[in-house]
Amino acid sequence: MKLSTFAQELGGWLADRRFLLLLVGSFAAAALALASVGIYGVVALSVARRTQEIGVRMALGAQRSDVLRMIVGEGARLAVVGLAIGIAVSFAITRLLSSLLFGVSATDPITFAGVAALLSVVALLASYIPARRAMRLDPNTALRYE
Repeated sequence: MKLSTFAQELGGWLADRRFLLLLVGSFAAAALALASVGIYGVVALSVARRTQEIGVRMALGAQRSDVLRMIVGEGARLAVVGLAIGIAVSFAITRLLSSLLFGVSATDPITFAGVAALLSVVALLASYIPARRAMRLDPNTALRYE
């Protein structure tokens, strides 16, 4: 029979939970990175395909801020749809994760709001980069582009 302190027993019991939370946190960070790269890729491809359209808009008098607003708005719409789907799915799977949580409920509104805000900021930044590139577009070059 092996004797151990309460702290050692508690540490052994929490080790499995810590590992699971570290694993979930790692997957969450990877998902955030993939989401930002995905949104950037979709918006960048959209900007590349719409180069002539953006050139025509700018040649007809659209301001750079209008182009920025149009492209970032497209990324924001993608983010809103993704957030709506993500929140619905996360509410559906809260029962699976509730056994892993300490000190917070599975449907904590502050956590959901914080994650939604973080994902919104990441989505807006991911769509801002292609929008800046489109803002610098010269209308003459864009109209000749094929």
